[in-house]
Amino acid sequence: MSEDVSVESLLEEARLNAAIPPPEERLRLREAAGLSRAQVAAAVGVQRGTVANWETGASTPVPPARLSYLRLLKGLAEIHPAPAQDAVAALFTGAPSGPPQPPAPPVPAVFTNLETLRGPDGRAIEGDPGPCVRCGVETAYQSTDGRPLHSGALCQPATTPPTAAPAAAAPAPAAAAPAPAAAPAAPAPAPAHAPAPVSPVPAPVPTRPQRRSKSAERAEADLMALIRRAVEQEAERAGGDEDAALKALIGRAIPDVMHLFNETRATARYEYTAYPALPDILHKPSTKEPDQIWEARPAYTNPAYSMRAACPDLRVTALDVNAAYLSALKVWLPIGKLEHTTGMDGVAPKRSGVHLITPAPWTHPHLPDPLGDRDEPGALWITDATLRLLLRLSGPKWGLTGAPTVHESWTSGATENFLDALRKLLVAARSEAIAAGDTLTLEYVKAMYSKFVSTMGESIHNREMVRPDWMHLIHSQAYALHCGRAYKAHQAGLEIVALKHTDELHVIGDWRQVFTEGRGVSEMKIKTGDGKASGEYLVGKVGG
Repeated sequence: MSEDVSVESLLEEARLNAAIPPPEERLRLREAAGLSRAQVAAAVGVQRGTVANWETGASTPVPPARLSYLRLLKGLAEIHPAPAQDAVAALFTGAPSGPPQPPAPPVPAVFTNLETLRGPDGRAIEGDPGPCVRCGVETAYQSTDGRPLHSGALCQPATTPPTAAPAAAAPAPAAAAPAPAAAPAAPAPAPAHAPAPVSPVPAPVPTRPQRRSKSAERAEADLMALIRRAVEQEAERAGGDEDAALKALIGRAIPDVMHLFNETRATARYEYTAYPALPDILHKPSTKEPDQIWEARPAYTNPAYSMRAACPDLRVTALDVNAAYLSALKVWLPIGKLEHTTGMDGVAPKRSGVHLITPAPWTHPHLPDPLGDRDEPGALWITDATLRLLLRLSGPKWGLTGAPTVHESWTSGATENFLDALRKLLVAARSEAIAAGDTLTLEYVKAMYSKFVSTMGESIHNREMVRPDWMHLIHSQAYALHCGRAYKAHQAGLEIVALKHTDELHVIGDWRQVFTEGRGVSEMKIKTGDGKASGEYLVGKVGG
């Protein structure tokens, strides 16, 4: 591209960006043209979620996709101009008459051609915070000449301050000489309606030692705003490169989710110990030896069916569980010091921990073993989540196995709601991202909850918490919930072909009569992939 063409395109982009319509008009233009967000995203070279953010005002178009998007908006505006307002309706909906507002002062020409300082990877570089040379709002990003400048010149919209009284508008006089002590001057009366000074940034809220009295809804809304702000910040810093923004968000997922966790605990009833004294069985022997706690991960394939059977005429549907570990945050967690007991003394509805048991035999080859693919006989250490599943399956409702023999336990008083506020927050953020088609936020939320679980044990990546007991319990809860889905499907008349990992269930039969289809945390969807055992496939009876 020649210099002339490059300059022309930059000038065109600047002109179009100066007249970019507001988010609601962008949405109206797309819908008036009958275009989907996916079509617009493909045309301008971004993700569908980015278009959704542009149309809701969550983010602002930035290069390199901005010029294409602006051209599209201009063309659509010519084809579908905004409808003229009804003159009669304007009498009722129009703003009250008053003196015309003065136009906003123009940005000096010396500031209009500044560019954002970027590193070799194309990401905006941060420096010491200062007032942006264009809008005056504080920013940590820098221009190429070292002055503060919002990344991509994406300045916040200026807020018109309220009209002040003439007395308030006058400049304050210089400080007078101190008056004699015998006759102190009377304080000047304050103006009747003196406006408060408008600050471009929120004033800091003083910290208070007592617990905050926020409602749960307001607290969740504040934390949702933190999640949105993190996504917007990385998207802006990456200059519109969604891959770079996602990489940055995944890189900060652990400290971010720990901050959210601490915020959800600010008004909680229970305290917890981040570095408790734990029994030896909860410490990993070495990097090469496995954990001593058996988490009962499923790895089941029904021996009665095979894709290589002589007559594969049975249709199997591979189902995918949504956000399995996120649902597993609802689990009984020990909150006190783990105490050693023998026999059934440590087994109680409101206690949790780990137990040494000898399981009863499993005699149902057509159903997954609740202990997973363990082949070694004898006693083993399991979590409370697995023990609760075994006790349910041995009860009168299911009657699938005998009750396990409990030899000893390490348990304490427990609660099922310890992580529930964090779980509800991430579920809400996930649902919002799905509704908006926002892949960036969706992947960010997934990274937060998965890394929260995987690093809360003994991990060098998370020094804020060392709770291997919680990690084992959450893993086991995810696997126990997964087995429960298989037993539920079997009870409803479906044949179980396979149960794998934390999120894969293969069944024969009308699964929609048992599970709700969708992307919610309580719903199931058809598993997609390149493997033969994905989507729908055929199997046959072995020896049939």
